[in-house]
Amino acid sequence: MADIKGILFDKDGTLVDFNATWLGVADFMAMDAAEGDRWKADRLLAAAGFDFVSKRFKPDSIFASGSNMDVVELWFPRLSNEDQMQAVSRFNEITSVQGSAMAVALPGIIDSLRTLHKRSYRMGVATNDSTSGAEKTLATLGVAQLFDAAFGYDAVASPKPAPDTVLAFCDLTGLKPGEIAMVGDNRHDLEMARAGGCGLAIGVLSGTGTRDSLSPMADVVLDSVADLPAFLSARVSEPAG
Repeated sequence: MADIKGILFDKDGTLVDFNATWLGVADFMAMDAAEGDRWKADRLLAAAGFDFVSKRFKPDSIFASGSNMDVVELWFPRLSNEDQMQAVSRFNEITSVQGSAMAVALPGIIDSLRTLHKRSYRMGVATNDSTSGAEKTLATLGVAQLFDAAFGYDAVASPKPAPDTVLAFCDLTGLKPGEIAMVGDNRHDLEMARAGGCGLAIGVLSGTGTRDSLSPMADVVLDSVADLPAFLSARVSEPAG
């Protein structure tokens, strides 16, 4: 078995309570895009994957797993390149400031991250949010000092599900892909793990993904990152063979 020395975490739905943090932010973005038109904003939210019955975002939807560029391309398909970049910049500002300020940690996450840090795991964040938003979120949660780096979609040439973030984390830490576990609540996270050659692809049920959506790509599916320290300890102590 691979000796896991580093862990890459998705952010929203993995470290952060996705719905508690992002429902308000998503609504603000949609209303901003719709210039205050409630009906149009609701149509944009539905297109991005919001289920108005369950009041949650659907697994692997654009808003659950995509980047701000993906949202802009969905909501404004006919923008010029210049206007598109301005829209992305506007959404980056909204998500970086409001998303980080409103970040709500999932239960047990902070203690688990501290435990993993004490065990000398190198830790990073791999998100399709902006790098600035990810860094500010870690600061809001009071755990920034536990991480080597946060990689947003704008920190690499190709974001999740491409392997670029895995390779960037390897370059930073000196670890091999097989020594890294990727943990996330969406298929994009696990697809990146596979594409990057990670030693472990770990799904968690704390976000928008389901056991059915994650199991085909995951080595294991846990309820939450809160279960990760015990899982890794048990894995290390298992006899080979």
